[in-house]
Amino acid sequence: MDLQLDGDAALVTASSSGLGKASAKALAREGANVVINGRDEDRLEAAREEIAAVAGGRVVTQTGDLTDPDDVSDLVSVTAEEFGGIDHLVTSAGGPPSGPFLETTDEDWYEAYDLLVMSVVRLVREAADELRAGDGGNVVHITSRSVKEAIDSLVLSNSVRMGVIGLEKTLSRELAPEVRFNSVLPGPIETERTSELIEQAIERGEVDSYEEGLAAKGSSNPLERIGRPMELGNTVAFLCSPETAYINGITVPIDGGLGRSNL
Repeated sequence: MDLQLDGDAALVTASSSGLGKASAKALAREGANVVINGRDEDRLEAAREEIAAVAGGRVVTQTGDLTDPDDVSDLVSVTAEEFGGIDHLVTSAGGPPSGPFLETTDEDWYEAYDLLVMSVVRLVREAADELRAGDGGNVVHITSRSVKEAIDSLVLSNSVRMGVIGLEKTLSRELAPEVRFNSVLPGPIETERTSELIEQAIERGEVDSYEEGLAAKGSSNPLERIGRPMELGNTVAFLCSPETAYINGITVPIDGGLGRSNL
């Protein structure tokens, strides 16, 4: 299917690795011009080379910290200047630390809120005019399945990420019809972080090999495996496409059926 993204301009945050990188790669493969973002310049350049190898458009890097308002402003302005506007904004950010509620400090709460919610608030606010100026802008938020079902020891993610979903639903009405807003909710996916956790389990003697560790993580999933980053990235690109022009204000779990909620 031709997603009709050729020549579009996209900004994907936290895209030097993981799900952000997969989303940027999927958009670039479909012909979109993409700005990718991260804090580590070397890692970001490595991601650019990987994405550029399959890209139909340009891939530009812009370092920046999503908790810094000036860096967020620069991200948006660089994208608009490089590509003459912004058609698609994909918001992604690293996860907050795990831990039980009674061991979570006020500082932990404020940092999680700044990273997960205020970064999105600032990005959308900065990019709103550009997104509304074209033929129809799209915003896709990469959050977590924790907004559907609380996950043990992830009190910060369980609680704070809900703010992004409330914002998405509100903006899907306030900025319509010019801009559509949707979210994807990844379950377990084989990212760099997952690989690190499996390697640590091998070192502790909990599993004998990477393959065994990977299988263990997918054992409770109806599809009997965990997801691949591009499976999420492809969904993000699809949601940005004119083919989904009547999809607005929804959340899409990408978890292989792991979630048990009816809605």
